[in-house]
Amino acid sequence: MTHTERPMPPLDADERTGLESWLDFYRATVAQKCEDLTDEQARSASVPPSSLTPMGLVQHLAEVERNWFRRILNGEDVPPLHGPPAAPGVHSGGFDLPADVTFAQALAAWQEEIAVSRAVCAGRSLEDSAPFMGGEVRLRWIYHHMIGEYARHSGHADLLRERIDGTTGV
Repeated sequence: MTHTERPMPPLDADERTGLESWLDFYRATVAQKCEDLTDEQARSASVPPSSLTPMGLVQHLAEVERNWFRRILNGEDVPPLHGPPAAPGVHSGGFDLPADVTFAQALAAWQEEIAVSRAVCAGRSLEDSAPFMGGEVRLRWIYHHMIGEYARHSGHADLLRERIDGTTGV
């Protein structure tokens, strides 16, 4: 049995530390919800009629990390991790489950994207910005967006896990 540490964000942190700590808290929450799932469980759409699965959620979060920190903030031209776009500019967001990818591989790809995201942000100011939607988006905004993204998906992961094997809390 594995166990992901989920440290509480500091109560008296500066803004940067607070943002990074809350993002890491929610990353760890999703990781905890995925611990010890089999490939079959990870592919289980356990809240009908939704097709959302733990594996699809993890793949989506890897795509979200890649999009915001690499493509947008860092300006990298990197392809999607989980399959080609369905049409120009349209991608599944990682929710589709390829038959040739295991849950362990999906988790590893997600963790790698998190590591790259941290490296991209290291040494940058919260005021650093990048072109986005005809304007500029600041790293501060991206952190806030990512915290919201992960908080929503932590709730999804919680419901999925409870339906799969009754595991609650963390």
